[in-house]
Amino acid sequence: MTDQTPPLDADQVAAWLEQHPDFFTDREDLLADMRIPHQRGTTVSLVERQLGLLRDRNAELRHRLAHLMDVARDNDRLFDKTRRLVLDLLDANTLEDVISTVEDSLRHEFKVPYVGLILFHEVPLPVGRSVTSAEAHQVIGGLLSGGKAVSGVLRPHELQFLFGEAAQDEVGSAAVAPLIYQGMHGVLAIGSPDPQHYKSSLGTVFLTHVAEVLSRTLLRFPTPLRSVR
Repeated sequence: MTDQTPPLDADQVAAWLEQHPDFFTDREDLLADMRIPHQRGTTVSLVERQLGLLRDRNAELRHRLAHLMDVARDNDRLFDKTRRLVLDLLDANTLEDVISTVEDSLRHEFKVPYVGLILFHEVPLPVGRSVTSAEAHQVIGGLLSGGKAVSGVLRPHELQFLFGEAAQDEVGSAAVAPLIYQGMHGVLAIGSPDPQHYKSSLGTVFLTHVAEVLSRTLLRFPTPLRSVR
């Protein structure tokens, strides 16, 4: 059965409010959205102007609050994914497990389209990708010189080194973190096809944290425990 109650007209609303003068006492939010003109001729009164400013400010605060809530939810999800990655690294028993854990988590959990994990070793390792430290510094020395994570648009030869020749024309921007703990162990890079995604001013707290945990984990495996099957 549908509701056949006729809508209230303005006179009925006014009569009801006259009988309930305290209706707005605990409903200040309704007052903020009401439009009550106070004007004589073409002149807008100070009261109406103040109400308009308060209404605009209220809308702006609501927008800011909604944005902060979205950021908080994104940070919660990022923290949870990072926590699981760290725990998986702590449970890793081989160098192969460490490499696959990082690469799989970044690609599938964090949805990073391009991941580059390169370890520095004087002889080729049977797991993952490895180069000598001298070779790495020759190609991407500028990215490693500061010892901190950097982000932005990289040069073609840097992209080729980090992500492979096939991806150098596809990566628009990247973030790069050296793996440093009691010596330089390698480099971890993540990339996006969007040139604006990893801006030079973008915070790299997340990538730095993962790189720090990974650097300490790698010390548990000075040499690979087993080869790739």
